[in-house]
Amino acid sequence: MFLLYSILLTLGFLLMLPLFLLRREKYASGFRQRLGNYPGFKDDERNVIWLHCVSVGETNAARPLVDAIRKEFPDHRLVVSTTTKTGQELARKIFADNADAVIYFPFDWKFSVRRALERFKPSLVLLMETEIWPRFIREAKLAGAKVTIVNGRLSQRSFQRYARVRPLIRTALADIDLALMQDEADARRIIDLGMPSDQVSVTGNLKFEQPADKAADRLTDELRTRFAISPDKPLIIAASTHEPEERYVIESLVGELGHACRLMIVPRHPERFDDVEKLLCDSPYSFVRRSSEPSDKDKTADIILLDTIGELRAAYPLAEIVFVGGSLIQHGGQSILEPAAEGKAIVTGPFTENFRSIINVFLSQEAVIQLAAESGLASSLVSLLHDPAKREFLGKNAKSTVDENSGASQRTIEAVKRLLAA
Repeated sequence: MFLLYSILLTLGFLLMLPLFLLRREKYASGFRQRLGNYPGFKDDERNVIWLHCVSVGETNAARPLVDAIRKEFPDHRLVVSTTTKTGQELARKIFADNADAVIYFPFDWKFSVRRALERFKPSLVLLMETEIWPRFIREAKLAGAKVTIVNGRLSQRSFQRYARVRPLIRTALADIDLALMQDEADARRIIDLGMPSDQVSVTGNLKFEQPADKAADRLTDELRTRFAISPDKPLIIAASTHEPEERYVIESLVGELGHACRLMIVPRHPERFDDVEKLLCDSPYSFVRRSSEPSDKDKTADIILLDTIGELRAAYPLAEIVFVGGSLIQHGGQSILEPAAEGKAIVTGPFTENFRSIINVFLSQEAVIQLAAESGLASSLVSLLHDPAKREFLGKNAKSTVDENSGASQRTIEAVKRLLAA
């Protein structure tokens, strides 16, 4: 089975090779490491915990877990891996003082995986959300590591995809010692795929926990000063947007933007920054890019394009209203938890299946506005813009919902401690 898997993985890699070459900046980053060529990491006989975070979302969610690991396992070394370039950049930034190494996750071939495991020799591997890489999991197990899924999430879409290769996934799950899932639906799906039920627990969602970040506080002040953000002209943030959501948001604010409010657009993917700038050039509104040199235009621009990595969290405290993207198209939505933790009035579109359980919790607490269709965006944003009491009501409910659902990091750590003790 693993031979067939390796053959298919290689064929997939060869098919993707032209894309790797065309978009080197995105896909070639960390290429040598992903083939197993890692920098030196001297073995000093301390146990190593390997935490895999995939991309930006998982890296941000891992903040409280990393803090808890450092507190509960002070004698262990910590290696953090990501798959994407943006995740790598963020991990290097926010875990600079906590991680002994920040690396790219290896391609799932035997030779590259073995090189990685031989270099770092983890005794415990923590896979954020549900990153099922059969070869890596098998080789980590053979090398003597405990393997645990943490903050496990398995959407219906992912479940159906994995179910197509159920024998391979069942084999991989047999090598996982523990699956700590976000909610009961996630737990049920991974059991249906073949994970033994006595090795599955529900520990909650780490993303509900937003640890204090002094660096983010300083950045918030910097953004407030540079762009002269003021309640006199409320800021609306369009967060983690996908094409064509930027256009939808701009069109929804006709008659308000520049007069009654300002807008900050934060595209989900960095490779779209220039495309969004072209859209703004064709609009009647003034705009500035965060990455540009500061100028007098910053304080008066109708639209701010936040074209930097890892700064969205620091921008949320400046907003009065947050639209969370990936939800007006059939993408599945992006997380609403960071703006919720800041007590902001949140609007999201109808397509939020990636975060269905979280959205349901917030809807039950009157803590989010979910649109039935894209056509309702304008009325919702304009209504909130002119109704401070409604914004305050939604924001307070959002903040209390986050607070009431925190504690996942400690439950995760306790489960891991029991696993290691056993």
